[in-house]
Amino acid sequence: MSSQYNLTSNEKNVLIALEDLKDASPNELAEKAEMKMETAMQAAFLLEEKGLAQVEESVTEIFELTGEGKKYAEEGLPERQIINSISEPVSMDELKEKFNPGIVGIATGWLRRKGWAGIENGMIVPIGNAQTSADEHALAAFAGEEKTFDELGADKNVINDLIKRKLVAKIENKQRTIKLTAEGKKLADAGIVVEEELAQITSELLKSGEWMNKKFRPYNIHTAPKPIYGAKIHPYQRLIDQMRRIFLDMGFTEIKGEAIQSSFWNFDSLFQPQDHPAREMQDTFHLSSTSELPEEYKDHVCAMHEHGGDTESTGWGSKWSEEIACKNVLRTHTTALTIKYLADNPEPPIKAFSIDRAYRRETIDPTHTPEFEQLEGVVMDKDMSFSNLLGCLSEFYHRMGFEDVRFRPGYFPYTEPSVEPEVYVDGLGWVELGGAGVFRKEVTHPLGIKYPVLAWGLGVSRLAMLKLGLKDLRQLYHSDIDWLRKSEVCQL
Repeated sequence: MSSQYNLTSNEKNVLIALEDLKDASPNELAEKAEMKMETAMQAAFLLEEKGLAQVEESVTEIFELTGEGKKYAEEGLPERQIINSISEPVSMDELKEKFNPGIVGIATGWLRRKGWAGIENGMIVPIGNAQTSADEHALAAFAGEEKTFDELGADKNVINDLIKRKLVAKIENKQRTIKLTAEGKKLADAGIVVEEELAQITSELLKSGEWMNKKFRPYNIHTAPKPIYGAKIHPYQRLIDQMRRIFLDMGFTEIKGEAIQSSFWNFDSLFQPQDHPAREMQDTFHLSSTSELPEEYKDHVCAMHEHGGDTESTGWGSKWSEEIACKNVLRTHTTALTIKYLADNPEPPIKAFSIDRAYRRETIDPTHTPEFEQLEGVVMDKDMSFSNLLGCLSEFYHRMGFEDVRFRPGYFPYTEPSVEPEVYVDGLGWVELGGAGVFRKEVTHPLGIKYPVLAWGLGVSRLAMLKLGLKDLRQLYHSDIDWLRKSEVCQL
């Protein structure tokens, strides 16, 4: 009869053991079957799948005192120690001299909560009799031993309060019992023969021909194998690498720079007025340090801000302050890197990009974080036009897998004309992914740049959310091992 179930030798041994034991714990079963406990339980679960055994599991909650709980069980809770030491109003300062300040801090709230004392003008005032409280009874009930909830005889809310105070720890004690089903008992009563089984064939068995006389362990081809997750690059990093590779393949040079930038390079060189709202504390991380201003550029930038320098621009018409320009900030965009790179390399052709982190004082929510990655790029050459910019960005988005790309007119302080690239996503419609434009003469002229500069800044994290199908930006930075394991490396 056992052959119809395709039982392994381990399963047969467990059946025989259970026939003698009737029901058993994992340790008892392993000892009787002369197996390791893990092997015996694996066989028991296989028997359960075949309806020959039953594995029952129960969970018992055990409570025990923590180190701090044992201390207070002996010395009394902080609020008990304080109330027993006073009979009239006393100041907090006096108590802190007599007791550990930590104990006084803990006791204060509990004295009020239990109605043992009140606080008036910085004085702790005893109120009535401080009779033994329910949590004190519960601490005493432990008597230095582990107890179940029923053994403690305490209210559940009292035990939960002690757990929140980290005076009591809860331990879940799982217990398993294995026993035969009626079908398993019937099979065991019919008699089971345990034969030696081979798990795999060897070259020696093949050569000698002995394999024909051996019994092989049955193999269930329908059993799902345990999933194996190979090593892979983080999904977000994989997308960043893809973007980097696209621009490198298009002939761009990657540039890097410091996270700390002077306001000069982060704002002033980009013709952003010094009273612009984006410079305020609520938007920018300002630092206490300062930087030296570049002598070859500062006067030209100053003139451009105040009156337009020697161009047709009128500038901003306000006094430009070197003190403000010197102040360091955490870069609010990676444009600070590309504009400095252009100033250092004013001769065309220039094709440069950076993928790096920027920092802004944002409230963390599903679509905003104080730190985020930005993809910044510039092209500077003779006869560059606005259509070249649109063509370059369209090519990038097409290579990223977006078929439909369009551009809406936009406004940015340092580009004119300006556009906002959008891609079409099924289920979401048109989604804006950044800003782009041609640098204004007010930006390029003070830095000695004589040719048109195409520039763009794209939100990497927002693009990643679309590609990975995420609704919360924070998932990109979480160490969710299940998501990391199951994320697709590629889509066929």
